[in-house]
Amino acid sequence: MFASNDDSGGGRFGFILMPEFSMIAFASAVEPLRLTNRVCDAPVFGCLSYSMDGEAVIASNGMPVIVDGAIEDAEGLDAVFVCAGVDVHRYASKPLMARLRRLAQHGTAVGGICTGTLVLARAGLLEDHRCTIHWGNVDGLIEEFPHLDVTQELFELDRKRWTCSGGTAPLDMMLNLIAQRVSPPVAASIADELIYHRIREPGERQRMELRSRIGVAHTKLLEVVETMEGALEEPLSCTDLARDVGLSTRQLERLFRKYMGMTPTRYYLELRLKRARFLLQQTSLPILSVGLACGFVSASHFSKCYREHFQRTPSDERRPGGPGVVKVKALFDVADAVGKRPA
Repeated sequence: MFASNDDSGGGRFGFILMPEFSMIAFASAVEPLRLTNRVCDAPVFGCLSYSMDGEAVIASNGMPVIVDGAIEDAEGLDAVFVCAGVDVHRYASKPLMARLRRLAQHGTAVGGICTGTLVLARAGLLEDHRCTIHWGNVDGLIEEFPHLDVTQELFELDRKRWTCSGGTAPLDMMLNLIAQRVSPPVAASIADELIYHRIREPGERQRMELRSRIGVAHTKLLEVVETMEGALEEPLSCTDLARDVGLSTRQLERLFRKYMGMTPTRYYLELRLKRARFLLQQTSLPILSVGLACGFVSASHFSKCYREHFQRTPSDERRPGGPGVVKVKALFDVADAVGKRPA
């Protein structure tokens, strides 16, 4: 990428690209640094990219990205970020985690972009630090590391641990870092260049409002759905859900049939099963733990409900040759087509 020749500037930042990394998250992190150099007319920031073996990496959109070197070349950096995306648990290798620990021991700030936070957690680098991750991965991270201080902020800058939730959140994180390390006017100028009308604060919500997500404006129905989403591990009864919003069970069922096209019981079950599918595909949690985390009291009940909804069992989801493996194979096929396999 672009390297700084000025040691007095904002610093040298490295980006370790994992196979299937999020391209939009990566670009959102790099572009503000590039524009800082342009706005300041000086090499304030240097940026370098790395992969495990120095070969090109295939992003989740299938595009190959050529890197500057292998992870053992990552030296003399002020900060290094793990850029990840889907299936991150497949690529959190021991050599990578050992390298991250070594960099951190030598004073390098370490960060996670999108699901890169999981790699930092497995490397033991988030102890006694606040951290965040993409909203879809929060539950899985908490299940695997219940002692960590996991938030749902857009980003967290806690001493030398910098994590963000992915999507366009890295843009906000970098603009905040630029404001701290260079100046607020420079950060504002960069946001203006990017036609980004407002630099978001870390505490702003990751997800859009519920009414926009499900396309419903009925207040009581929204309250019930929000309660359901927050109680997947210990599901509430329809009677309790209805009582909490001042409705009868029959009224609640009519609302769900009218606006959601199904009963509240069915809607609740589908929420739990979708969460279970995500945890099976994107974490290495045992199948029983996934079932319990999604409110199923037994492995047999979990398997039965899962099979009825997805036409395959939880074990099938994890079995070699399943959906995740097919997707990875497709990425390798793309890599072969351009002459570069992912690191």
